[in-house]
Amino acid sequence: MEISKYSFGVGDRFGRQGRAQLKALAQAREKGCSIAPAWNKSYREHVIVGTSPGEVRLEADNAVAACGWDGPYYVDADHIGRDNVDGFLSASDFFTFDVADLIGEPAAEADLRGFAGDCRHLCGTVNLPGLDGGIGLTGERIRDVAGKYLAAVHHAAQLYRYVREKKGEGAFITEVSMDETDAPQAPEELLLILKALSDLHVPVQTVAPKFSGEFYKGVDYVGDPEVFRAEFRADLAVIRFAVREFGLPANLKLSIHSGSDKFSLYPVMKNELERCGAGLHLKTAGTTWLEELVGLALSGGEALSIAVEIYCRALERMEELCSPYAAVIDIDPARLPGAEDVRSWSGRAFADALRHDPSSDAYNPHFRQLLHVAYKVAAEMGDRYLDALEDNREVIAENVTMNLYERHIVELFPGIT
Repeated sequence: MEISKYSFGVGDRFGRQGRAQLKALAQAREKGCSIAPAWNKSYREHVIVGTSPGEVRLEADNAVAACGWDGPYYVDADHIGRDNVDGFLSASDFFTFDVADLIGEPAAEADLRGFAGDCRHLCGTVNLPGLDGGIGLTGERIRDVAGKYLAAVHHAAQLYRYVREKKGEGAFITEVSMDETDAPQAPEELLLILKALSDLHVPVQTVAPKFSGEFYKGVDYVGDPEVFRAEFRADLAVIRFAVREFGLPANLKLSIHSGSDKFSLYPVMKNELERCGAGLHLKTAGTTWLEELVGLALSGGEALSIAVEIYCRALERMEELCSPYAAVIDIDPARLPGAEDVRSWSGRAFADALRHDPSSDAYNPHFRQLLHVAYKVAAEMGDRYLDALEDNREVIAENVTMNLYERHIVELFPGIT
């Protein structure tokens, strides 16, 4: 199985918006840009909502059938480790092996020596087309990088071999994720990570490195877009070199995690992709769930009451709900509207505060981030919430499709005319 040049992770907390999501990708294809959807849902999200990977597969297959989609599509076992991979084996054909927690773990001395020896030919200046000055490597630097990352790479290889044993060689897409860590990977670090993956015969097709700045859930990038541009351009150059020199899959590409709503970065990425013809996988951060809340609010009546109730309960349980996401959200409690104020809002006022429109004075990123992690409250409502989604499906679907197509796809992917 080979991943498409452009692919788009479409997370969906409650598994009800597959058709609306696919409609956005169909619109892109009609305009000249083919993008493959990857329905992704992590173990953490399944536990919180009370769903299973098989339900994600069912949503994807049903949406594809209903929409007559004849292009490739995938079901991504998102941020998987050895302790939870088994539950995803039958339903998934895309595995994101998250090994960030193993960065810095000591590797076996024999492995370090062997890897350093295999990399002797890289010492000096590695010239990468598209990267001015290339990459300077010494034996000491190679050893340092191996000491930091080699154990994590070996773990990724073990995970890959385990899934291959269960599903068969070539039956799934492999992504290696190292983004949820403190420091971004320098170009030489990514280069040596890819060398190690090649040495261990891991046919990685997407890799998710850490970039500078903050990729908070559901809001725009916090950082300098030009610093990101330099890192993104360097990583694209490293990937081209690694494919040619290390024998990695020709379609290897970058994966951007928590990539939804990073509006200030989309022109940068689009420009760099156009410049060198590279592919991209962008993984959204479950913001379809926020578009459900927008649609409920705009529908008024009981639907608006549900949206307001979710916020008010979330405000009371903020510490509990934010704790699993503490590293990827930035909420100032002083800038959150009070429960009584929100209870007085119209549906339009609620939607305007929630919808990610930086040009709007009503938009409140703190309100948005709290609701982003509040899907547990909606899950606890059970059929009351799910019935509201069904009763107001047209308004919700319109917002889901518009958000993905107009705010994300058009702004990010090249080739839409």
